[in-house]
Amino acid sequence: MASPAAPGLFLCFAALVLLVFVSVSTPTWDEVSFLDVTNGRTTIKFGVLGFTGSSTSVGYTIDPTLLGLPANSLKLNNETIRKLTSVLILHPIAAGLSALAVLFGLCGAAYSRAGTIFMTLAATLAALVTLAAFAIDMILWTIVRNRIRDLGASVRVTARYGVANWLTLGAAVALILAFCAGSLGSCGRYRKQRATI
Repeated sequence: MASPAAPGLFLCFAALVLLVFVSVSTPTWDEVSFLDVTNGRTTIKFGVLGFTGSSTSVGYTIDPTLLGLPANSLKLNNETIRKLTSVLILHPIAAGLSALAVLFGLCGAAYSRAGTIFMTLAATLAALVTLAAFAIDMILWTIVRNRIRDLGASVRVTARYGVANWLTLGAAVALILAFCAGSLGSCGRYRKQRATI
């Protein structure tokens, strides 16, 4: 018989994998980014801890000249951008909370109601942090993308969302479903069956 914690455990693990992918985004792993800005044959990708060609750091600014645009053309407040990109550290924090939910889920899968309850609580906290991170992602990268698009075709620079935004959304949905599954699983049957001789 499967454990009542199994569906929540699977969903927490799926969210953990997605959030780890987002956490190691550009500049560590160029395949996962929040925003891809292309100028001719050059593409600059933005991630949690930096952008293409930068060193890893918490919080960074977006230099228009790096994107092939005139200085000050994006009209972005560097201090605000630095603070918003600093908040992207919520992705690794959410991944850590998801890992905690997975550990509790493993205890719940071993037929411990307390493990399932703690998995549900950790998944709830991870879902809240992930939803906050997703909201900040969309606000920050939509503003930057729209500023680049407002410059028009004359600059020949395009900006589009990367996959990290959608991976974060998928993790948030998985954690919300893990909360629901964990809540229902907490009411499940945990008593071990006696072996009949």
